[in-house]
Amino acid sequence: MKPFIWYIKTFKDISVDDLYKIVQLREKVFVVEQECVFLDADGLDLQAVHIYTKTDNGDISAYLRVLPPGNPYCEPSIGRVVVAKESRGQYLGKELMLQGIHYTKKHFPGHTIRIAAQLYLDSFYSSLGFRAIEAPFLLDGINHQYMLL
Repeated sequence: MKPFIWYIKTFKDISVDDLYKIVQLREKVFVVEQECVFLDADGLDLQAVHIYTKTDNGDISAYLRVLPPGNPYCEPSIGRVVVAKESRGQYLGKELMLQGIHYTKKHFPGHTIRIAAQLYLDSFYSSLGFRAIEAPFLLDGINHQYMLL
């Protein structure tokens, strides 16, 4: 398996083509596949750092965003974690999260990292060192829990 090339960009540095493909992937998975109606364009992308990788044909295969402390939590956070359906089963989700964790620890040293994790992914995030800090709650029709690393 060839190594992934990771792109780490601020919102203004993402090409229009990549931005379109990121939005397309987020909608494909969160809105269509998970049948979750929510406002994806929440205004936080503007302050985020976006980490993603592409397929050979230029499609986005995995993506997440890192938000600084104070937007929207006290801690820096990782969110909108998504892997394209056709790219699953290659440990890409783990590689993606490791990229996000590394970036966050490097740029916000001494901070814990917060995620709002879908509850069914508890064991995945726990394997990366995240621990649940509150009881599960419903967010946009899907059970979630806050976790810290």
